[in-house]
Amino acid sequence: MSQTRDARIAIVAAFALNGGMLGLWASRIPAFVERFSLGADTLGLLLLCVAAGAFLAFPVAGRMTDQRGAATVTRILSIALPLCAIALALAPSVLVLGIVLALFGACFGGMDVAMNGWGTEVERAMDRPIMSSFHAAFSLGTAISAATAPVAIALELPVWAHFAAVALPATALTLWLERVPWQSQIVEDGPAFALPRGPLIAAGLIAMASAVGEGSMIDWSALYLIEETGTTEARSGIGLAVFSAFMVGTRLTADRIVARIGPIQAARISGIIAVAGAGLLALSPGFAVALIAMALMGIGCAALFPLAFSRAAADPHIPPGTGIASVATLGYGAILLGPPVIGWIAAATSLATAMIYVAVLSLLIVLLAPSLARP
Repeated sequence: MSQTRDARIAIVAAFALNGGMLGLWASRIPAFVERFSLGADTLGLLLLCVAAGAFLAFPVAGRMTDQRGAATVTRILSIALPLCAIALALAPSVLVLGIVLALFGACFGGMDVAMNGWGTEVERAMDRPIMSSFHAAFSLGTAISAATAPVAIALELPVWAHFAAVALPATALTLWLERVPWQSQIVEDGPAFALPRGPLIAAGLIAMASAVGEGSMIDWSALYLIEETGTTEARSGIGLAVFSAFMVGTRLTADRIVARIGPIQAARISGIIAVAGAGLLALSPGFAVALIAMALMGIGCAALFPLAFSRAAADPHIPPGTGIASVATLGYGAILLGPPVIGWIAAATSLATAMIYVAVLSLLIVLLAPSLARP
């Protein structure tokens, strides 16, 4: 039991590091926009590089997780991801930034598959729902990293110094916690590339809709607050911090809620709240109301990825790593058009109007919730 407890702590650290590196990049997007004079459409294409890198990494990471063990792959990518984050701040041109963003996305997506695979192994060992607590650590890492942005801006730190000051200590702590011995499930045979089938298709679509909602806050919340509410860059990171904080709070209680009302009802309620949050943002409210809407988005999106990944790992017809990768491939892969679509809508109209796209996709969650029933 001690080893299981230590492994759970290690996975919490991995999720926090993964979310922290994403939050670090997202919180300083306005600085990259200013540095390279990026329009909303160009930024959308750069965000597409992140999604493309992740999409290509999912099947590879899923196969590696099944063959080498989820714990081993998680440890390797816990080193690679922070190094890519620091490299982003050193990119000398938009072209190089796009290439590094693709590598960043590949490490982020691969680690996502591996650490969720490790998490489902510990969840089975403990024989109770715990996946949402891991994803709470992801959101907490995102929130903490986002909260460092106003401090770094106030201190006039270069972006590379800000990234290094956060990434290096976080990586050292995570690797120290991940040293716990753990024997992951090994599956020698399996498809090199797997798409979900049967109920996992709908689970993947739920993951897709949730990822669009979460991604819209991570990638666009800072610019939304600047462009739609007229706030300053120093205050623009507050939206991501609020979104992440409410996601953390919800994920810390979601396991108990799911155990009580079941995954289907939990997904339906989550979808309704996400629609309400995105719809409120589409009205282009003032700063305070926008923060309330972002809080609703955090609550609505919180439990969905853990539910989808738990359903994938429990599927009797496919190995856990491949199952998670297949749902992630559909979930993230289907939103390859998400970042540029939001950017293109924003360029033609406004970011507020682009939130209608997020609200419509969130309706899928309500409709497809029955697919999350455990086999």
